[in-house]
Order: sequence, then structure tokens, then C-alpha cells
Amino acid sequence: MLGFRQARLPREKTALEIADFLAPDRVITAIRVNDKAQLLAELARRAAGAIGIPALSIRAALEARERLGSTGVGGGIAIPHAQIPGLDRFYGLFVRLYRPIEYEAIDTRPVDLVFLLLIPANAKEHLRALASISRRLRDQTIASELRHAKDARAIYETLAATP
Repeated sequence: MLGFRQARLPREKTALEIADFLAPDRVITAIRVNDKAQLLAELARRAAGAIGIPALSIRAALEARERLGSTGVGGGIAIPHAQIPGLDRFYGLFVRLYRPIEYEAIDTRPVDLVFLLLIPANAKEHLRALASISRRLRDQTIASELRHAKDARAIYETLAATP
């Protein structure tokens, strides 16, 4: 009998990696905002410049999503996200706040780590992208590293590292 090995098929990618939609220049440290509304406006403003969609449209989409239920997932973390008509690919932006703000999170804790995810209107992978972000940020070791990282590059490397 010949010893043929069965070819291994490539494993289907089950999660999008954070590096698929976050770039090093989209990590910001020490943003100063006073509340959730100001944070969403600032996120929309920053994203608008990068993706060429009006900040008011992005902000309205984020606020509409928040009305469905807070994107504050607990542990000082929020993942505001919304589908944006006209967007051709996922857009991520990570922000570490200068000081925590009230966010109506599920555990009522103030939020200091924020990952914005803008989603193309017809994207089918958005749940996989959100799961990838949530899994990474809710790891207590990772969250601690993000809070204590010395600069944006260190934060990016922590977020984008393959688990």
C-alpha cells in the first residue's frame, strides 16, 4: 500500500482579522470628550475625512444604531458601529479616551476604549467583524495592554496581533 497523504484543504476563514479594517494611522490616543454624543460626533468627523462621506451622515447612522441599544459592551469598552450607504469596504478606527465617559454600557461602567466600525450597506461579514473586535477587546489582558500602551503604534500592534 502506498503512503499517500490526503491533501489538506485550506481552512475557511471564520473571522475577519482586525488588521483587515484597521490601519496604524487610525489609532488615536487621549481624545478628550465629555460625553457619548460628543464622542460619536468626533468619531464621525474623523471618519468622514478618511472615507469621503459627510460627517452628519455617519453621525446620524451611529446615533440611530445607539437608539436600538447601547454599543457599550462592558468592561469599559464600546464598539459603535453602523452600516453606511456608499461605503465600499469596512472602516475601523480605535480610540483610547483621555478619561472615561458615561456611555450607557450594559454593565453601567464608564467607557475608555472605543472601536468604531463602519460597515458597507450590503456587507455580509459584519457579524464576523464585530465578533473579531469584541473577542479581542474583551480579553482582559489585551484591554489592560491597550490602556497602558505608550503610543498609538503599540496599541495597533496589540490590536492587530494574530491571536
